[in-house]
Amino acid sequence: MKRNLIPVIASVLVSLLAISCVPGKKYKTLQDTSRQYMDERDQFKTDNISLEMANRELEARMAVLEKQVGTIKEDIAKAQGERDKAVDEFNRISSKYTELQNAQEDLVRGNVKETQALIAELQSAQKSLQEKEDIMRQLEQTLDSKKSSLDELTFELEKRNARLVELQKILDAQKKIAQDLKNKVSEALLGFENNGLTVTNKNGKVYVSLDEKLLFKSASWDIDANGKAALKKLAGVLEKNPDIQITIEGHTDDVPYKPTASELKDNWDLSVKRATTVVRVLLEGSKIDPERLTAAGHSEYMPVDSRTTADARQKNRRTEIVLTPDLTELYKLINKY
Repeated sequence: MKRNLIPVIASVLVSLLAISCVPGKKYKTLQDTSRQYMDERDQFKTDNISLEMANRELEARMAVLEKQVGTIKEDIAKAQGERDKAVDEFNRISSKYTELQNAQEDLVRGNVKETQALIAELQSAQKSLQEKEDIMRQLEQTLDSKKSSLDELTFELEKRNARLVELQKILDAQKKIAQDLKNKVSEALLGFENNGLTVTNKNGKVYVSLDEKLLFKSASWDIDANGKAALKKLAGVLEKNPDIQITIEGHTDDVPYKPTASELKDNWDLSVKRATTVVRVLLEGSKIDPERLTAAGHSEYMPVDSRTTADARQKNRRTEIVLTPDLTELYKLINKY
């Protein structure tokens, strides 16, 4: 609910600036562009969640298939054992049947009762032999059916393994792009890292976090010379990587903003104003396509340290520049299936 206030505050801010600085037509264009950036940002977040869910679902289904394959292999081994046992029993009864036939011929002129007993035993052996043949036939059919199921599951498992390998290759490529980008950003901002600026790689994105002291004075949105120097170096890297989407997020602490003669009302306004100020510095004198940038304010509601100490509040007063590599090829592969 609180995050849904972001587009409203951004719209109010743009409205205030538009009323005082630009004509109605240009204001509408700015308003449409702002809405488009926010929609694209939400789409990126939704696509990223969908990707992670698709990957987890695929791994879960593969685990089920592998378990089914193991069960079928056990069934096949059991059926083969039963078939071999039936063959041995069949051969034993066949041998006995032959012996009884020979005995019957020898005793055909002998005692009638003995002959009848041998005939009865022979008939019983014939019946048992037929039953064993039926069982063996059923076992053969069951074995053929299990083999067919195993072949189908193996084929499906191979297809899914191939898809997983393809997905993993693209994910690895995206991770490499993000890591290469982080290295470039770290190299460009080497003099600022650990001095109010950090560069991290998380969830396939590069996060450039700038402390308030590096960019702004307390309760201000004017960037000092040192902060502008850092942003200009970052802009140079972003110019050379046109496929990277850029989101600038403003964050404040939980101390209420107290406006005096300022046009800002609260921490929401301050966080958005700081984000848009960073956008303008990045665009000033650079060849960065403005469509790649999105400005957002989170006020106090996404802290990195939830404590209420002075040190925690200092950490929370920051501006984060989130760099997102192009995921078009990965989305195409997911939609293909």
